[in-house]
Amino acid sequence: MLQWIQIKGAREHNLKNIDVDIPKNKLVVITGPSGSGKSSLAFDTLYAEGQRRYVESLSVYARQFLGIQNKPDVDDISGLSPAISIEQKGVSHNPRSIVGTVTEIYDFLRLIFARVGKPHCPSCGKEVMRYSLDEIVDILFRSFPEERVEILAPLVRGKKGEYRNLLSQTRDKGFLRVRVDGAVLWLEEEISLDKNRRHTIEVIVDRLRIQEDRRGRIAEAVENALSLSGGYVVAVPETGEEKLLTENYTCPSCDISLPEIEPRLFSFNNPYGACPDCSGIGSHQFFSEDLAIDPERSLSEGAILPWKKKHYMLTKLEKFAAKKGWDLSGVYGKLPGNIKEFILRGSDERIPLMFRDGGEERSYMGRYEGLIPWLDARWKETESEAVIEELATYRVDDECKTCGGLRLKPEALSVKVRNYGIGDFVSMPIDELCHILENISFSSGEEHIVHQVLLETRKRLNFLTDVGVGYLSLIRRADTLSGGESQRIRLATQIGSKLSGVLYVLDEPTIGLHSRDTEKLVRTLESIRDLGNTVVVVEHDRETMMAADSIIEMGPGAGDGGGNIVFSGEYEEAFRSPFLTGPYLRGECNGIVRPKERRRPKGSLTVKGARHNNLKGIDVEFPTGLFITVTGVSGSGKSSLIHDVLYKGMRRYLDRDFRERAGNHKNIDGWENFRNIILVDQSPIGRTPRSNPATYTGLFTLIRELFAELPEAKLRGYLPGRFSFNVRGGRCEACGGGGSTKVSMLFLPDVYVPCEVCGGKRYNRETLEVKFKGKSISDVLDMTVDEALQFFRDIPRIASKLNLIAEAGLGYIRLGQSALTLSGGEAQRVKLSKELSKKFSGPTLYLLDEPTTGLYYTDVEKLLVIVNKIVDQGNTVILIEHNLDVLMSADYIIDLGPEGGNGGGRLVAAGTPEDLMHSSKGYTARFLREYSDQISERMKKSG
Repeated sequence: MLQWIQIKGAREHNLKNIDVDIPKNKLVVITGPSGSGKSSLAFDTLYAEGQRRYVESLSVYARQFLGIQNKPDVDDISGLSPAISIEQKGVSHNPRSIVGTVTEIYDFLRLIFARVGKPHCPSCGKEVMRYSLDEIVDILFRSFPEERVEILAPLVRGKKGEYRNLLSQTRDKGFLRVRVDGAVLWLEEEISLDKNRRHTIEVIVDRLRIQEDRRGRIAEAVENALSLSGGYVVAVPETGEEKLLTENYTCPSCDISLPEIEPRLFSFNNPYGACPDCSGIGSHQFFSEDLAIDPERSLSEGAILPWKKKHYMLTKLEKFAAKKGWDLSGVYGKLPGNIKEFILRGSDERIPLMFRDGGEERSYMGRYEGLIPWLDARWKETESEAVIEELATYRVDDECKTCGGLRLKPEALSVKVRNYGIGDFVSMPIDELCHILENISFSSGEEHIVHQVLLETRKRLNFLTDVGVGYLSLIRRADTLSGGESQRIRLATQIGSKLSGVLYVLDEPTIGLHSRDTEKLVRTLESIRDLGNTVVVVEHDRETMMAADSIIEMGPGAGDGGGNIVFSGEYEEAFRSPFLTGPYLRGECNGIVRPKERRRPKGSLTVKGARHNNLKGIDVEFPTGLFITVTGVSGSGKSSLIHDVLYKGMRRYLDRDFRERAGNHKNIDGWENFRNIILVDQSPIGRTPRSNPATYTGLFTLIRELFAELPEAKLRGYLPGRFSFNVRGGRCEACGGGGSTKVSMLFLPDVYVPCEVCGGKRYNRETLEVKFKGKSISDVLDMTVDEALQFFRDIPRIASKLNLIAEAGLGYIRLGQSALTLSGGEAQRVKLSKELSKKFSGPTLYLLDEPTTGLYYTDVEKLLVIVNKIVDQGNTVILIEHNLDVLMSADYIIDLGPEGGNGGGRLVAAGTPEDLMHSSKGYTARFLREYSDQISERMKKSG
C-alpha cells in the first residue's frame, strides 16, 4: 500500500487553506508561476514542520543549541519524515570555507598525506627520509656487506667559524680524529680554521667491518653518532659513495628541518600548518596603486585619489608657487611610472612636479609621503566607519605570494604522494582529481593503511562529478559559488551519507546547469529516491518534470491569485492536463518570444585577449543593438567573461571613479559607443525585513514626497522623512516601525503579534491622519502593484515606475512586502524594473545573469518581452543563460567551452540560433537542434 504525506489546511503566506497528499519514496516536482506558493508549500510548510518535529524529539539540552523552530500555519501534517532542506543559499560566507572542507573531502586528503606522504625539501625538492636506529643499521648491512666503514657524526655542516671550543670539547670526550672539509685530522694536533670560510666538521666515531657478529658494536657507534650530531650519521666505505642518514625530517643539503608529518600539518585552520604570511586565507588584502592613482588626471584634478584635490602636500606646493608667482592652474599630464613607483615605496627621494611659469614649463622638486604607507596607517588607526568604507574602495584581494593561494606552509606543500602534493590535488578540477585517484597505486603496506579513506574520497569525488560540478576545484572558496553550485555540492554530500527514510526538499537544483548536465542531475535525484527517500523538488525545468513520479502544480496566478492546488497527480496525468503545465510538457506552449526577423547589428564591442580565471586569451565580439545570450556548460568561463572582464572593464572606461579591478584582458574595442552599462545579477534586493520593493526601486521616496506635499502635511509641517517607518518622528515607537512585536515564550518559539499601539500599521496616529484619496501611507504600502497603479494613475512619475514593475509580471506583489519573502526570480525582476526606470542618455549595455532563475515559462515570456523592448529602444542586452527557450529567442548566441574548468575558456561558436543549429561544434548546437526538431514535430502534430 502506497504511503502518503498528508497536508491539511496549509495557510502559510498566500496558501489558501489547501489540502494535498504527497506520495512517499517518490520524486515529486512542485511547479507553477512565480509567487504561486511553491516555496511556501515545500519549504515554509513541509520542511519547516518536519524539521520542527525532529528538533522537538531531542532533549531540552540539545534543543538549546539548535534553536527553536516556528510552527507553520497548518492544521495537520501526517506521515512526515525527518526533513533535510537543500536551498539556493550559499554554503558559507567564511573565507576559510572551501569546497574541500564543505564536502569533507579535504579531511580525507589530509589523512592520506599524513599517513603515506613522503616529505621533500621545500628548498631543493629532494626527498627527505628519516630512519630509526635499527633501520640505519639495516641500511648499512644492505649497502656495505663485509666492507670496512667509518662511522662519522657531523658536528658542523657548511658554516663559518674557527670552532676551537667545539674541537676541544670533542677531544675531551675521548675522540681521536675528525674529518674537516674532507681531510682527516688528529685532534691531538693544533687545528687552525679560517673563520671567514665555511667548514664541515665530522668526528670519526668508529671504524669497523660490517659483519653480523659486530651488529651490537655497529649499533652502538650509530647511536653515539646520532647523539653527538643531533640526529645525523655519515657512513664512509673504503670504496663507493658515502651515505648521510638521519633520524630527523631534515634536508642534509639545505639544513632545513621539517615538522612531524601529521594531519594538522595539512590544515590551514591550524597554526601548525597554515601559511605564516596569509594565516591560511590564501590571499592578502592590500591597497592598490591601480585604484589609488588615476594617471589620466593632473595633480590639481586629483590624480592621487585618496588625497582628493586639497591634500596637504598639494597645498604646500601651492603656497610655494604663490611666493614664486607661478601659476599652478596648469599642473598637468600623466604621472610618470617612476612617480608611481616612488609613491608605492614611500621613498624619501625628491620627485619632479611639472607646472607652467607663464608659457614656460618648469619643475619643482617636492617630496611626497608614501601613498600606500599613508593609506595603511589611516586604515589601522581610524575608528570612523565612513573613513574605513571610503578607504576599502582602494583595497583589493590578491593571491598570497608565499603559498600561491594554497593556504599551507611550504613544509606541508612539499609532502608528496606519488609525486603529487596536496596543493596539486586541491587545485586541479574535481573530475581530473577523480581520474588520478582511481588510477593511483600504493605498496601493499600503504594500501592497507589508506584503503578505506581512499575509497570514501573516490566516492565523494564521483558524486560531485555526477551532479555537474566536476569543473570546480577543492580549493575554490565556498563564498564564491553560485546558489546552484552550492546546492549541488550539498546534494552530493547527502548522496554520500546514504540515509534512508528522509524527506529531501530542493529548490531548483538545475539553476546554472547546461542541458548537458541536467540529465546527470536527474539521475542523482533518482538515486536518492531509490535509497528509500522522498524527494520534493521546486522546479520549472521540463526535463526534471519529465523524470518526476508525481507533479503538483500551484496557481493559478501569483500572490493573492495563487496559493491553490491546480493539479496533483502522476506525470502521465500532468502531461494530459489542460492547465499550464500540461501544454508546456506537451510542447504546445513555451517561453519563446521570437522577433519577426533577427535584428541586424549596429556595430561591435570586442573584448581582446581575455585571460581571467580559465579564459584562454580569447577575443570575443559582441554585435551591438542586439539581444545576445552567452551560454556554455557550467564552469566554461561565462561569468569570468561577462562579470569580471566586460562589466568591470567597461566601468573603468565609462566611470573614472569606479574602484574595482577588471579581469585580465588586453583591451575592449568599441566601448566608446556606449554611454552607460548596467549589471543585473542574482544578489538579493535586501537583507532585512524592512527592505521592500517600494524602498528598493525608489518608489517609496516619491510616495513620501507626495504625502509631504499634501495640504494637511504642510499645515502640520511634515517633511518626507515623517512618512518613513525607519525614522523617528512619524513611525510608531512602540514597535519601532516594524508593525509587530516579539513576545518571548521561553521554551516555545517566539510569537510575533501585531503592535497593540498602531495595529500593525507601523506609523503613529498623527502620521496616519494625513491621507491621499482617503488612503494613509500605511494603506498605500499594503496595496499590490496593480492596485497602486490604478490609485496613482494621475501621478506620472509614480505611475511610470509602477508600470515597469507590473510589466515585469509582478503586479501581484505588495509595495511594502518584505524583500526576504520575494523569490529569486521576483527579486531579479524588481532589480530590472529599477534599472529600466532610470533615464539614460545614449546607448546602454545591459548585462543580466541568468534572469530566468525561478521563472515559470509564462514568466519567461514576460521577461523576454521586456528584453526585446529594451533592445528596440537602441540598447544592447547580453544574458548569461542556459534556458533553450531564451536561446531560441535571441538574435545572437555566444557559446563558450567546450568543457568546464581547465577544459573551458574558449570560444566554441558564435552566431544566430540558426547558425549554431547548423554547427557541429559544442554541446549547445546539439541541444538546440534537438529542441528545434521537437518543436517542429509538435507543431506538425497540432496541425
